[in-house]
Amino acid sequence: MQESRLFQIVYHLLDKGQATAPELAARFEVSVRTIYRDIDALSAAGIPVYTEPGRNGGIRLMNDFVLDQVVLSGEEKKEILAALQSVNITRSMGESQTLQKLSALFALPSENWLEVDFSRWGNQGFDKEKFETLKSAVVHCRHVRIRYAGSDGGVGERTVQPYRLVYRSKAWYLKAFCTKKQDMRTFKLNRILELTLLEESFVRRSFPEESADDEESYPLVTLRFPKEMAYRVYDEFDKSQIERQENGDLIASAGMPEGAWLISFLLSFGAQVEILSPSYLREEIARQAEKIVEKYKT
Repeated sequence: MQESRLFQIVYHLLDKGQATAPELAARFEVSVRTIYRDIDALSAAGIPVYTEPGRNGGIRLMNDFVLDQVVLSGEEKKEILAALQSVNITRSMGESQTLQKLSALFALPSENWLEVDFSRWGNQGFDKEKFETLKSAVVHCRHVRIRYAGSDGGVGERTVQPYRLVYRSKAWYLKAFCTKKQDMRTFKLNRILELTLLEESFVRRSFPEESADDEESYPLVTLRFPKEMAYRVYDEFDKSQIERQENGDLIASAGMPEGAWLISFLLSFGAQVEILSPSYLREEIARQAEKIVEKYKT
């Protein structure tokens, strides 16, 4: 417990510049005397921490201090390297060098425990470049101009303020403030056809978390699949949403967003899905199936 508190004290001082003993005591819920004992322990461990008396005094670190390995336990070192390894999945050069330096500093090997490839099959360059550009825009608060294929079938240009990259349901999305719509929007990365990082920066604003991502707000869709489709059903649905029948059929129930995406999703199963509810979806899929039949008849 003390080692963890010592580590947190150092980072608090690195972040804030200085703090008084009563402030640290209140923050870590210990006595002022305990804080002074912690400061002595840090000093004995080689951390250049000192106290300044007087009205504007407090506990400080030397200006040229950088975090050395002496404060970190072996487990904390491993956790930091593992976290950096997960960040390094974009194969960013800067992050790779950081990982190598910390690995050498800690005298620990950096285990390559995770591999994620952002590119689609047959596309080894643009998808990774796109992700890296958007990540930079989020971190440095830079405007981005994108050419985007919307769900209405149109392709248009927009300027956005990127706020967050989100991975959900096997796809990456960008949550950004759209300067055209003057509101937060979600863009699927695969449908960003072109993008340019602009010099213009923006100031982050506070937005409430979107509730639209909550499946409870979507209408419940219930589907039946033959047992031969189990591989696909478990790809698309959580096992808690699936009920296996005595004959091997699978019944899947989940909240799903209405619109063109849902129709495309259901059609992607071809004849291997039966919509049990809602009834309007059965009717819409039947109409779409009739159009497909007519197209191939002619």
